[in-house]
Amino acid sequence: MQAKRTSSIFSAALLAGTFLVTQCPKAGAQEKANTPRDPSQSPAALPRPKSKATQTYPAAQIKTGELRFGAQCGFCHGRDAAGGESAPDLTRSGLVAEDVRGDRLGPLIRTGRVDAGMPAFKLDDSELNSIVAFVHNQMDKFATLSGGRRSVEPADLATGNAADGQAYFNGVGGCSGCHSATGDLAGIANRYRGLVLLQRMLYPGGRPAPPSPKAVFTLTSGQTIVAPLTAEDEFTVTVLDPLGVPRTYPRSSVNVKIDNPMSAHFVQLGAYTDAAMHNVYAYLDTLR
Repeated sequence: MQAKRTSSIFSAALLAGTFLVTQCPKAGAQEKANTPRDPSQSPAALPRPKSKATQTYPAAQIKTGELRFGAQCGFCHGRDAAGGESAPDLTRSGLVAEDVRGDRLGPLIRTGRVDAGMPAFKLDDSELNSIVAFVHNQMDKFATLSGGRRSVEPADLATGNAADGQAYFNGVGGCSGCHSATGDLAGIANRYRGLVLLQRMLYPGGRPAPPSPKAVFTLTSGQTIVAPLTAEDEFTVTVLDPLGVPRTYPRSSVNVKIDNPMSAHFVQLGAYTDAAMHNVYAYLDTLR
């Protein structure tokens, strides 16, 4: 490709990357985080809580509650109430087990838990009672099944040592080369919990979106032009021109280098030991 043609397609556009950091945890929280949990006490190994009182509900009410729960609560708790992306498994909830026909669930649903990200719901008695009926029916149904849970609770992942994780983060892991506990990662444990935090750590994605990869072209004149990368393989590179139109170029015809802020995470996936991964997770979980 001729330098003239390349320079006419692109305008210099740099994408800034941001990432993570946080404040030092309080001494008590740090000491607790540095104490590995006894693996034999995994919540997954504990028996399900049993309902305080036997409760039966009409099938029609349960069905109505299933539809209402799916619409109002399913996105967070899962449509079957067994846990979702951001909220716990209600079929293993101690609160549900203690509830008797909505005496515990009703006030919680109507007032919400803003600190935990649960909004308040304005429901009439019929709607509320149908949701209560569905949740109790689900708890009873799951209690008859063998095997463990579908969901992963934050305590299930608490097997690492935060101090060792901090040492790995600032040392051999090289994480501090891009991230900071007092910068982009500050308060990350408040934004992400449990499995979501671990997933964010291993496979950065979601919101805010991680920095996008870029293709850096070097012209024969020595000038460099940067364009958003959309795809690449062994033979070609596809980028977006200033108008957002995809352009594909043979690697043999251009001098191009790919700048992908996520490449260090890809490398790290192959380098992590199980212990190091959980130690780093334990450290990130202290950044509140």
